[in-house]
Amino acid sequence: MIFLLRGELLINSQEYPGTTFREGHVILQAIGSKIEILALTNVEYIEFWFNELPIICEQRYKNIISQSEEPNLYNPLKINDPLNSVLHILKEYLRAKITCGVYLEMKAKELVFALMTFYSDHQLSEFFYPISTYTEGFHFFVMNNYEKVKNVEEFAHLGGYSTTTFRRMFKNMYGIPVYEWILDKKRESILDDLQYSKTRIGEISNRYGFDSMSHFAHFCKASFGDTPRSLRKRAANGEKIVFVKNPTTQ
Repeated sequence: MIFLLRGELLINSQEYPGTTFREGHVILQAIGSKIEILALTNVEYIEFWFNELPIICEQRYKNIISQSEEPNLYNPLKINDPLNSVLHILKEYLRAKITCGVYLEMKAKELVFALMTFYSDHQLSEFFYPISTYTEGFHFFVMNNYEKVKNVEEFAHLGGYSTTTFRRMFKNMYGIPVYEWILDKKRESILDDLQYSKTRIGEISNRYGFDSMSHFAHFCKASFGDTPRSLRKRAANGEKIVFVKNPTTQ
């Protein structure tokens, strides 16, 4: 979800082709969907990424998703006063760089609760349609299970696919081989842990299946250009380190 608090964005996606997205509105795009964003003015917005929507009162959401129909024309949802109140507080905490995961999870649930409470079924049905098919399909399976598997064969078996079928379906949907995609996700998660968590480097190495610290250090050097300790030190000094994918895997 993208909550635009100030300014204007030009959005280009399947749902919003060449659409001017103005402040005070929110749009939703399914994970993996192609979207291009161009700032037309100085902007301020909050992005909320999720694999599974954090729901407090789940039954209404299930009912809405089950009844969702594709709208004739997608329109950004106007941010109403109750939702704006939640966003205003959340914005201040994000500006203060609050890193308490438990608190941010609570605020995410409050954000979704405000959405589910203060809009009509019809509004929510149109808003959530982009993920109504996603939550029931191959893409949903991939995004909810890729962290649980160690290799492609295990991934395919978990979903009840033959390895050949799984590789083909994955390549058709994502445009890259499944192994490369999983490796990129692994790199992104490792970099996030090194930059934003206080987890010991040895624990991070074990979490991602490295058999030795030297192997882990070599992986980080090859992926990010530096050792785990150096990466963490750079992050502690205020540097934001971004993983840049190899052009052949994008």
